[in-house]
Amino acid sequence: MTLDPSRKNDANPYGGGDPYADFRDGDFGFTKLPDLADRRLGGGVIAANDEFFAQRENLLLPHRAVFDPEAFGHKGKVMDGWETRRRRGAGADTPHPEAEEHDWAVIRLGVPGIVRGVIVDTAHFRGNYPQRISIEGACARPDAGPEELLSGEVKWEEIVPVSEVRGHAGNGFEVTVERRFTHLRLNQHPDGGIARLRVHGEVVPDPEWLALLGSFDLACVVNGGTVTDASDAFYSSPGNTILPGTSRKMDDGWETRRRRDKGNDWIEYRLPAQGEIRAVEVDTAYLKGNSAGWISLSVRDGASGEWTEIVPRTRLQPDTLHRLPLAAPATATDVRLDVYPDGGISRLRLHGSLTEQGSAELTRRFTELTR
Repeated sequence: MTLDPSRKNDANPYGGGDPYADFRDGDFGFTKLPDLADRRLGGGVIAANDEFFAQRENLLLPHRAVFDPEAFGHKGKVMDGWETRRRRGAGADTPHPEAEEHDWAVIRLGVPGIVRGVIVDTAHFRGNYPQRISIEGACARPDAGPEELLSGEVKWEEIVPVSEVRGHAGNGFEVTVERRFTHLRLNQHPDGGIARLRVHGEVVPDPEWLALLGSFDLACVVNGGTVTDASDAFYSSPGNTILPGTSRKMDDGWETRRRRDKGNDWIEYRLPAQGEIRAVEVDTAYLKGNSAGWISLSVRDGASGEWTEIVPRTRLQPDTLHRLPLAAPATATDVRLDVYPDGGISRLRLHGSLTEQGSAELTRRFTELTR
């Protein structure tokens, strides 16, 4: 059988066994950054022009897409993703859709920020994925509804041009647009299915909102905290330690492999800007036989500053919230958590507020990225 060149990106039909055995993935550096569209951070798919075969909300589910070869419903194969019906032309003489016709979905980012890269995951869409995709971004009110976003008054800017994608693959696209976005519009050309969308980037919080809050968690990702480095991420991501809310299960925190040397594990964080830390919380929820034995906490002010210990080595209890008030406020831009000798924690919270210098720096950056 001669393969149609337009189908060169198709995956092989499912042949049984592990459906991910032939998944085509890639190594993209930007995936170390937070997923701005994460449902756990408040991301949502608020509108789509079509979701005949599979619901748009599946795009942002945190787990990877599942596949059941026996699952069929009244509309056809049940797929874990967003899938539209097949587009048709105007009539028998023009059976194909026009070049400009396409399907779309509007995504509200859970946390606004600069998009550094996008993963368009077409897992299990082997012959029914879109031929091409494109992505646009907009900066609007975080609570803007579909009518406002699609009214023509909101400016949309292309961040991923029309690009080919492969079926049953993790399609990665770097983004170089230096702007703060609150919403994205994912376009399928002309139609098809996408399992998951991941939007990796740098959180840029609203400085006016943080000022209104007064005291807040300087480490939390929704407020602009980020993990910059860690010694180990074998079992679960260090980024989980700065998610909002409490851990709901063991892998919702950070857990390292078992050490067989005399060293220790650690995570380094960057605050949204220079801040003043007044109290610390370390939570080991759901980590019972594998929580860290002890922790210590150090800070520095600026990338060239010296590390200063603010919490000395402190014993942790399994599955417990530890509240650690500081003897004096600590001014910092970066924080280092050391755990001894290994193990994990579920959450780290650094309660405080931005300094006058930090507030001015964040305001200047926010203004530059929203012009």
